[in-house]
Amino acid sequence: MRYICLCLIMIMVLNNPAAARNEIQGPIHADVLKVIDGDTIEVRARTWIDSFVDIRVRLHGIDTPELTRSKCDRERQLASKALQETRRLIQNKRVKLTKIKYGKYAGRVLARVETAEGIDIAAHLVVRKLARTYDGGKRKTWCEEGALLFQYSS
Repeated sequence: MRYICLCLIMIMVLNNPAAARNEIQGPIHADVLKVIDGDTIEVRARTWIDSFVDIRVRLHGIDTPELTRSKCDRERQLASKALQETRRLIQNKRVKLTKIKYGKYAGRVLARVETAEGIDIAAHLVVRKLARTYDGGKRKTWCEEGALLFQYSS
């Protein structure tokens, strides 16, 4: 199975300049298996006839508070709200992945993720102040003075 996936990736790389840069433009349609936290999901994507890959996807361009590694109550509250909102939008639903590339951790990719209705999940969370933009550098704490204020109401 992994050999088939690797062969398919190689075919895409040879036929797509973006893939040669370790990026697949997509779209790749996938079913959401689990929402891990506000900015990470697990999906099942079809790679070939009767071939599927389950993989974790980090939402590209944002950072949400950490639920399990929270440093204060405020961060835990924000993390819980971000998780709930992401679940509400996409848990057990089909999503569209674009601009897919390797993440900095093994076994996970970065991607732009949209709902079937075309809602960009990352942008949605940022507008609701449950996430902030993130470029891959050092993350800021959610506990310090001046950090993003909790302004979401369900």
